[in-house]
Amino acid sequence: MTSAGGGLTLLQTCALSLLVFTGASQFALVGALAAGGNPLTAAAGAFFLGVRNTFYGLRLSQLLALPRAVRPFAAQWVIDETTAVTLAQPTRRAARIGFTVTGLSLYLLWNLTTLLGALGAKAIGDTEAWGLDAAGPAVFLALLAPMLRTIIERAVAALAVLLGLGLLPVLPAGVPVLAAALAAPIALYVAGRRQTGTRNDAQEEDR
Repeated sequence: MTSAGGGLTLLQTCALSLLVFTGASQFALVGALAAGGNPLTAAAGAFFLGVRNTFYGLRLSQLLALPRAVRPFAAQWVIDETTAVTLAQPTRRAARIGFTVTGLSLYLLWNLTTLLGALGAKAIGDTEAWGLDAAGPAVFLALLAPMLRTIIERAVAALAVLLGLGLLPVLPAGVPVLAAALAAPIALYVAGRRQTGTRNDAQEEDR
């Protein structure tokens, strides 16, 4: 709907969803084009937002251990939701099933609703007024929240939110998402320093 409302044709809108299966990148590209931005700049912002899927892929490749012939096709489904569902599974078999079912169902539904949305874009009007632009992030947060069990995991999530939101007004589209990835090493470094300090204090007391 946003794509069609931004001036893209029905064919362009559907092709974008088929080839660029990551909502954040699609919205960034379409939003920049709709605002009159340069196509190269719009593509760069979408690219930066999609880079995070590379990190997902590194983790999922070890967990799923798919055959080499299947990996290029599976890479198309490496997104926030499939990663969250896959990582929540207790076994490799369950992880593969979770990844496949989630990826296939979301890919089909995403492209079907893209087609329907493009056809009905004029009728529904501004998508932001309906809050539809927040649906994707809301789903991801709902999947992620139950996985934050330890203090470190919660600290990483909180710091990532602060970095992402804090840098959003001053950095180009997509870059704050990458900067938020620094939350993990920062939190782990602080935790390591605290553990070292605790051990040193314990050794001093023993002496």
